[in-house]
Amino acid sequence: MIAAIAQINCFVGDIQGNAQKIIASAIQAKNLGATLLVTPELSLCGYPPEDLLLRSDFLQACDVALTELSLALADIKPSITVIVGHPHQVGEACYNAASVLQGGNIVAIYHKHALPNHSVFDEKRYFTSGDEALVFVHEGIKIGLLICADVWEPVPALLAKTAGAELLIALNASPFHMEKQSTRLDVVRQRVYETQLPVIYANLVGGQDELVFDGGSFVLNADGVLTQQLAAFESTLALVEFNATQPIPSMIVPLLKTEASVYNALKLGLADYVHKNGFPGVVLGLSGGIDSALTLAIAVDALGAENVHAVMMPSEFTADISVNDAREMADLLGVKYTEIAIKSLFEQYLTTLTPLFRDLPLDATEENLQARIRGMLLMAISNKFGSIVLTTGNKSEMAVGYCTLYGDMAGGFALLKDVPKTLVYQLSNYRNSLSHVIPQRIISRPPSAELRADQEDQDSLPPYDVLDGIMEAYVENDLSFSNIVEMGYARDDVNRVISLIDRNEYKRRQSPVGVRITHKGFGKDRRLPITVKSGSYV
Repeated sequence: MIAAIAQINCFVGDIQGNAQKIIASAIQAKNLGATLLVTPELSLCGYPPEDLLLRSDFLQACDVALTELSLALADIKPSITVIVGHPHQVGEACYNAASVLQGGNIVAIYHKHALPNHSVFDEKRYFTSGDEALVFVHEGIKIGLLICADVWEPVPALLAKTAGAELLIALNASPFHMEKQSTRLDVVRQRVYETQLPVIYANLVGGQDELVFDGGSFVLNADGVLTQQLAAFESTLALVEFNATQPIPSMIVPLLKTEASVYNALKLGLADYVHKNGFPGVVLGLSGGIDSALTLAIAVDALGAENVHAVMMPSEFTADISVNDAREMADLLGVKYTEIAIKSLFEQYLTTLTPLFRDLPLDATEENLQARIRGMLLMAISNKFGSIVLTTGNKSEMAVGYCTLYGDMAGGFALLKDVPKTLVYQLSNYRNSLSHVIPQRIISRPPSAELRADQEDQDSLPPYDVLDGIMEAYVENDLSFSNIVEMGYARDDVNRVISLIDRNEYKRRQSPVGVRITHKGFGKDRRLPITVKSGSYV
């Protein structure tokens, strides 16, 4: 038997477009000699469709498209069997389903058993859980179907084994976070050990709001040995050849190192958000600092220099080297570059507010005014030319509120929203290892918001390695104050960072969507009340 994995980039809601991708994959697979094609989870409608699943017209459109797809696939000669993921409504119940399409007919339908309801997943809101195994025969091989979370629990695979399966095929829409592929391999290998069955694991690829699906589809033989692995972050089609029921070893694309995988996730997430939402390009404030520099580099790699506009908005506190470094980087990348000085605008605001602020000392109010002037200018450019504004703040800043509402937080997509500051430096060095695009001084000089004279981030925050360690423990791992102190962090630092994180939830709730690259980002992963009596809970 020769099967094919269609690792495709599906567009949520574009039912006809996704169907055409499946047809094109089936034709390509058939021309290469395959008789069976596997597509990702909910490939017909895209993943996750969220509350579209509560609309009867959406579900009806999926049903119609599935029938039309089955008939269209029947025109491919000689025939090819295709496994397609789709929602399936039966009475009042809706299932996360996979159908086997063969000869113009839907010959079998499997309903997903394990419905994840944690982290970024809330499938129990939409779907009813299936409880029966599905095994169908293709070229004499008994094949059991699973869908995504089914392989994270032992029961669905064992039910398929009991029903006679000799090979398991899992359709997946498994989103990326750092080290996720290694975890997938470990989990699926455990299912192999329990069932003694080989597995084809077909994963979705592409960006969907804050989620990025990284592909990396793979095949394990009955001994749990990796026999094939597809590239990450790329749409591709690959053949899986079998000797009886065992997969024949083929190309194994190596796992990417952490910095490379994160960079590719950010690049894919940005490209799909911009293209799928129909924006002609992006605009961002280029400050001469490392966060905006990394954002610019990723934007150019994702979209092309011709679709990126960098705007430098110096104030009286902006160092000459910041302007020079911004100019150099814009020149290195070949992007459209504009300078708009904001000193006169800032002075006009101060003059306007003087009757109200006359006897009050300068404080963060005046610093935030500068950030908000810049945000207003970027949004004006966005309105006029249609480009989406990229905010440039990182996860460390978002965590502790070292950012300005309606200022540097103003925009449509927060590319570095889930990237800690220490990782920003690593990614910048990684990008420069490919080709030099970020001036070294941007990486080496102390970070500063440059909103007052001689300002540095470390005047207001603990060192970033300390801040990021505490943030990871508290936000991503849900550890308590005492747990974090026991890790070796100073009590004052832990108390300070936790207090800042707790009281800035209201800011994060108003921030744009951004790419998720950790196992818990500031988005669907973490849902805390804004109005709450905060503190340490023992």
